[in-house]
Amino acid sequence: MTSLSETRWPVFQRYINREHFVYYALVLVVAFFAVVLSDTAFFSLPNFMNIIRQTTPITLMAVGMTFALAVGHIDLSVGSVVALSALICGLMLDVAPLPIAVLAGLGVGMIAGLINGVLTEWLRVSSLLITLGSMGVISGLARVLTNLESVPITNDTFNTIFGSGSFGAISVMFVWTAFALIIGWVALSKTRFGSHLLAVGGSPSAARALGINVVKVRITAMVIAGTAAAMAGMLYAGRLHGARYSLGEADLLTVIAAVAIGGTSLFGGRASVAGAVVGSWLMGVINNGLILWGFSTNEQIIARGLILIVAVAIGVKEARK
Repeated sequence: MTSLSETRWPVFQRYINREHFVYYALVLVVAFFAVVLSDTAFFSLPNFMNIIRQTTPITLMAVGMTFALAVGHIDLSVGSVVALSALICGLMLDVAPLPIAVLAGLGVGMIAGLINGVLTEWLRVSSLLITLGSMGVISGLARVLTNLESVPITNDTFNTIFGSGSFGAISVMFVWTAFALIIGWVALSKTRFGSHLLAVGGSPSAARALGINVVKVRITAMVIAGTAAAMAGMLYAGRLHGARYSLGEADLLTVIAAVAIGGTSLFGGRASVAGAVVGSWLMGVINNGLILWGFSTNEQIIARGLILIVAVAIGVKEARK
């Protein structure tokens, strides 16, 4: 005989599941900090815009990482791509028109993603190992390029478009976030390419049987991840009015945590762009709240690590069902 609790549990699971977890978590975290930090400006539009401004590069990287994870790959080099693309763009702004400089910055991410994807497929090894190596190479190039010196960016148009501009009280970073969300969601959920991504991540052999070019789809996913990281680098540069080799180097853990807790499987076959965006906001709210609460940088790193553990635990549990 089925107990009352067993009857109710599936109904409960329908609303509290892997895909919805991040949305409830964001609401609960905001409510918690709103109460704990009631004597601060935490619960205000300017502070929320500040959170968006600081997390938008993470959001773009998270959206790109979602595509890589959808096919069962991962890109550990995104933080290094952020720095190198920002530096290349900053240097090009001194000698070339703005569109050319932006294309040069994006080109860094595209080439990095292409190399990562091709090597992973050609050598038939884990993308984790390939991108771990490319992370070191790209990081070294960023350091050698300017001999550890920062590159100031004085192009007002670039700075306004890529980070410093606003529409009244709304930061231009919010526009970039909305752009990434819409483009990423449409590409993953409403196109044949998106269905191919999930098919390849779910079962490569079944995808091949359906006539899907598995290698091409996987490489394209890595190119998207690299391009998104390059875009994030330029947003950092525009907001800070300069580029530096250290940009993005501490973002990898935050990006993976945001994507994982947002509902994307670390094993491929299930992905959520909206979840990745909300996951990046959740990480931003937690960082902002901890700072206002007086927590140190080291304690914030511990918090991000714990969040990643929780996200992985939920993901593994769902994968075993």
